[in-house]
Amino acid sequence: MLIMILVAIGTRQVGHGAWIYVKAQLAQYLLQHAWVRTMNGERNVKPWPWADTWPVARLQAALHGVDLIVLAGANGRTLAFGPAVMNDGIGTNLSGTIAISGHRDTHFQFMQKLSDGDELSIEQPGQPDRVYRVTEAQVIDSRTTGIVNDPDHDRLLLVTCYPLDAIIPGGPLRYVVTAERVE
Repeated sequence: MLIMILVAIGTRQVGHGAWIYVKAQLAQYLLQHAWVRTMNGERNVKPWPWADTWPVARLQAALHGVDLIVLAGANGRTLAFGPAVMNDGIGTNLSGTIAISGHRDTHFQFMQKLSDGDELSIEQPGQPDRVYRVTEAQVIDSRTTGIVNDPDHDRLLLVTCYPLDAIIPGGPLRYVVTAERVE
């Protein structure tokens, strides 16, 4: 009986885990359509009627085949659908730190493949594309180290949970990739 219960729980967890990946991929499809409308001048285009977020940028890592829509508001609900901006670095200014957070096991899986010198780009409506070059990857403890928003330093920070292959999600450690803007 105990084995049957454990198998049922395991099957449910596997099904739930698969649903997370399906939801993440479907959301990016819907977000791409909202992004096209955003690039055509509409503001705060919701990808589905009940959404509490909207596309604010497009993140690309061409070397790794990554093309993601970045959302407004880095909270748990938003991150289930895609990476999200953690600060106001994505706005009308063309300088400063842009910090983007994403789940390590869906949209930001590619972070473990990034190396020094890899290029990342950010596209925003009505602004020239920003190109960044990876300069550093580090693990920080979110209890003692924060993400610094420096308005005078043009850089991109990609942030996800660490360890990247953890079975149990969460915890205080974060994997942070820093990329400096290329002029």
